[in-house]
Amino acid sequence: MATDTNLSNEQDAIIRAEVDRSLRHPVMFFFTSGAVWLAISIFFGMIASIKQHDPDFGLLPDFFKDSSLFAVGRAYAAHMNVLLYGWGAQAAFGVMIWLMARLTRQPSRNSGVILTAGHLWNLAIAVGLIGICTGKGTGVSWMEFPTCVWPVLLLSYVLIAVWSLVQFQVRDGSRTFISQWYLMAAMLWFPWVFLSSHLFVFVFEGHPLMTAGVNAWFKATLVFLFFIPVAVGAAYYLTPKVTGRAIYSYKLAIFGFWALAVIGPWAGMQKLAGAPIPHFLPYMGMVAMILFMIPAITVGVNILVTMKKAPEVLPYSPTLRFVAAGSILLVVLGAIGIALNTPNGLRETQFSIAGYGYEILAIYGVFSMIIFGAIYFIVPRITVREWLSSRFINWHFWLSVYGVVTIVFCSIFGGFLQGEAQEAFDKPWMDAATRGYAYTLGTTIAWHFIFVSNLVFLLHLLLMWMRLGRRSQHPTLLHSHHAESPHGGEGFVDNA
Repeated sequence: MATDTNLSNEQDAIIRAEVDRSLRHPVMFFFTSGAVWLAISIFFGMIASIKQHDPDFGLLPDFFKDSSLFAVGRAYAAHMNVLLYGWGAQAAFGVMIWLMARLTRQPSRNSGVILTAGHLWNLAIAVGLIGICTGKGTGVSWMEFPTCVWPVLLLSYVLIAVWSLVQFQVRDGSRTFISQWYLMAAMLWFPWVFLSSHLFVFVFEGHPLMTAGVNAWFKATLVFLFFIPVAVGAAYYLTPKVTGRAIYSYKLAIFGFWALAVIGPWAGMQKLAGAPIPHFLPYMGMVAMILFMIPAITVGVNILVTMKKAPEVLPYSPTLRFVAAGSILLVVLGAIGIALNTPNGLRETQFSIAGYGYEILAIYGVFSMIIFGAIYFIVPRITVREWLSSRFINWHFWLSVYGVVTIVFCSIFGGFLQGEAQEAFDKPWMDAATRGYAYTLGTTIAWHFIFVSNLVFLLHLLLMWMRLGRRSQHPTLLHSHHAESPHGGEGFVDNA
């Protein structure tokens, strides 16, 4: 029996090595190019934030003051679109294709096609960024890239994702893990959300009011039906792997999945509250945003209780730290969603900077923190190298946590103050416009901390791609090295 087990473990190790080797180049390409775009996005975010509290641009060099390329509207649009599609989508692609290959136990035989599609995606992002900065953007939030870009993005996505769907179809064994549920759902939801929204906004002629409604729906569902599922799927894979413990409740995990699948598609229209549209649409959006707390708590409890089973691992594992932070912020995201999307909350924050804080919490606080944890887990396996510096990882973690918490607090609290001033009809509008001055200043400072942390992360990642780390089968620990991997054994069950 022991001999059979040893043979089985050896076979598993061979399969894992084949999977990692087959996806080394496309996965590292998505991670590193995404990290470059993340730095560019944060740079534009700093410019947009500075110009909100410094209208005379006194803190910026003359080039940024005078050039129309960095006008506040263009800088903000470039910041958000590059954050979503340059960093967020590519980081998601890298995690999805690697996890699906690992969970289906099928090496990729189409890495060249995936890598080519990845280059096409990056070319489209570059064209879109240039279009926004030169005034060719569409002006539709989160869809500002020139209209020639989105068909290229959709084609690239199909070429990237289709092979993971094929791998799932021919997977080894009939069992499906909860991570696969989330990843498969995200893969199928993304083209539906992306294609239908862009068609109704840019192709089919419709009333401008409903165009705004479709755009609001697109923003909410892109978060709830793509970014959040990818992050949760990664968390459900990584947590058992690192702790060596089974997920606290598999039934709870399945319930959380179906709760998100039912609630997610209804969100978004609450942003049109008060507009001349059928009243049930904004109220359905409000209800969906409030009920999102259910899957958020479900995932947060499941992940954090599982981590609690192995308290000796959390202080040492980079992956667990980032996943734990992202899981906690997921619950915070649900709570803030309730505060912002009740009728009273919407009245005070609908036209304030509070919405920006919620978006950053979702994309950088929840999605990115968990994906950072996944990157710290995946990269040593596909490069067969340790991370060069545990100090770099610590800097990345703490500066990111500080930055995102500061941005969210300043934006949400400052947004409520702005909304209160907007409701004071006996006061000049300028009072409302300037009410959040101190909080936009805090946001600027926080973006500078995040920018530094991600420059460190990008440098670290590039050095790993060059395979300069010490050759080892065990990833880097945050305090000291142990004979065993801090990420748990590579057993038969990934996240049951």
